Order: sequence, then C-alpha cells, then structure tokens
Amino acid sequence: MGSQQSIVNTNTMEGKIATSGAPTSVTAAADAVSKPKPCCVCKDEKAKRDECMLFSKADDPAADCKGLVEQYKSCMAGFGYNV
Repeated sequence: MGSQQSIVNTNTMEGKIATSGAPTSVTAAADAVSKPKPCCVCKDEKAKRDECMLFSKADDPAADCKGLVEQYKSCMAGFGYNV
C-alpha cells in the first residue's frame, strides 16, 4: 500500500502542476478573443486612405493623403495596433 500511496501523491502533484499552467493559457486565449483581427477594424478609414492613395492626382500621394493616413493610424491604435 505504501507504493500505491506515493503514486497517488505523484498524480496529485502532476495534476496541480498541469492545472496551475491552465489559467495563463486561458488568459492568453481570452486576450486573443477580445482583440479583433486587424483586417476587421477601421474598414472605412482604410478604404478612404487606399482610395486617396490610388487615385490621387498629386505628385506626392503620401503627402496629399496624410490626414487620412493619420486617421487610419489613430483608429488602429485605438484597437491596440501600432501601424
């Protein structure tokens, strides 16, 4: 019986070790779920920025569309993305 008791203690310890790691992975999964994918946010701002950059008649489209680019960047930053 002594050896059975040590097996039970070992299994109990392994269960605790495995369980103690679970909240960390659950927390990481919850963070991933709560943060939307970058492709799914700021769609209007992105469309306006892209349209401006593609169809700008200016010599420097980046300078011409700077305001729209900044709006897109600030929108993305609001969701935790650094563009």
